[in-house]
Amino acid sequence: MATETRVKPRKESVFAERFAVFAECLLTGVWIAVACLGVVTYPAALAAGSRHLARRTGHVDGGLREFVQDFRTALRGGWAVGLAGWAAVVAVWIDVWAVRAGLPGGPLIGAIGVFALIGAAVALLRAAAVWTPGASWRALLADAGRRTVLDPAGSFLVVAGLAVVVMSAWFIAPLGVPVLGAVVAASLAVEERYRRR
Repeated sequence: MATETRVKPRKESVFAERFAVFAECLLTGVWIAVACLGVVTYPAALAAGSRHLARRTGHVDGGLREFVQDFRTALRGGWAVGLAGWAAVVAVWIDVWAVRAGLPGGPLIGAIGVFALIGAAVALLRAAAVWTPGASWRALLADAGRRTVLDPAGSFLVVAGLAVVVMSAWFIAPLGVPVLGAVVAASLAVEERYRRR
């Protein structure tokens, strides 16, 4: 892997710098969405997007080439996580079907399933935010699961970011694509906040 080179922070206004980071988040959201087209590739796409945004906010040089390289590296173990995630979605869909069918205990099981799926999504985003090449997805997810429970305020912020993606896609479907980068940036910020506590 090529060594990362630090670039000198530009002398620009705070507004211009923050707008540049926001624009980079939107661009990264598009890259993530394209990388997710492989159906089980979304964990690797989120990890690569997180690394890209961490480089950008850390004033480290990098672009699409580094994103693709990180994506390929994260995909080695990430595809299994993606497959497990889809299995969880199918299980929750069956739970919701049980609720609609009026099966006894359906509403409770359905609610537990939906909350567990949201928790798993938060843990995945938090794991992707701290992913580095060579890291084990199993260890990352276990640690992220603990942080998800031990840091409810941070987890709520990630859930709010997910809600923004869903609402954006609900109102204007194409908006859901670039906003993915913003939820990844929110996950990075939550992890940085947790690390500094």
